[in-house]
Amino acid sequence: MVLVLLVLSLALFFLLQLSGDPIALMLPSDSTPEEVENFRRAWNLDRPMPEQYLGFLRGLARGDLGKSLKYDAPALPLALERFPATALLGFSAMAFAVFLAIPVGIFSAVKRGSGWDRLATGVLLFGQSMPVFWLGIMLMMIFAVQLRLLPPSGSGTLKHLILPAVSLGFYSSARIARLTRTSMLETLGQNYIVTARAKGLREWRVVCSHAFRNALIPVVTMTGIQLAALLGGAVLTETVFSWPGVGRLIVQAVYNRDYPLVQAGVFVVASMFILVNLIVDILYTILDPRISH
Repeated sequence: MVLVLLVLSLALFFLLQLSGDPIALMLPSDSTPEEVENFRRAWNLDRPMPEQYLGFLRGLARGDLGKSLKYDAPALPLALERFPATALLGFSAMAFAVFLAIPVGIFSAVKRGSGWDRLATGVLLFGQSMPVFWLGIMLMMIFAVQLRLLPPSGSGTLKHLILPAVSLGFYSSARIARLTRTSMLETLGQNYIVTARAKGLREWRVVCSHAFRNALIPVVTMTGIQLAALLGGAVLTETVFSWPGVGRLIVQAVYNRDYPLVQAGVFVVASMFILVNLIVDILYTILDPRISH
């Protein structure tokens, strides 16, 4: 994790440098030469690039990514303040995806080749084909504008969470369900499943107790990757639904040319992506103790 975070800091620093002159990004075009020079010295931009990066690393080690130009406050705490909203949306979307995808995937595997299997597969393929922002707009038009059952945007109540969570989680549910179906089909063909059925165990017990647990490893992998992607990829959903998370903060910071806040927001999201992947690796050893050896 430390190595990946180091590479992340390197990429974050130099990619934003390559996006253009930071002074041109952060200062208005009518700034005087004196203002430009003072700003350059204040941000250590008058030093060579390696020295700037080392200074960036020292600040990062202290939790200091500079001050937000718009809010005139430390950038990292501002990004961390928005993260709980992003986490709430991401975990809610993943909960929706898992509770929808796993039963559908198991049912499709058990009913392989039937009409129900083809219907579920078609719906899942349709779900993977829809852009998240388009689905969000469609849900907003139907449930908020036409039926007036849910608020179109904002936050504060459970009703505000439903539409963004469903639109964000539906794509992930399609991927998890397809992988669950594939993994279950492979597991159901194993010899120990045949033995369990030969012993006279009920079908639901064979499927749930024997087949499903052994099919979980790839499903957990996909779920972890999708959760990390939801936490980092909620930018469009947060923007469409005016959800006050890190993604929306990053978009606003880009519009406001708030260079330090963009760095802080991206670093927070990427760090959570890495942390979720670590948790998934740990879960492997719980599901299958042989992996720890």
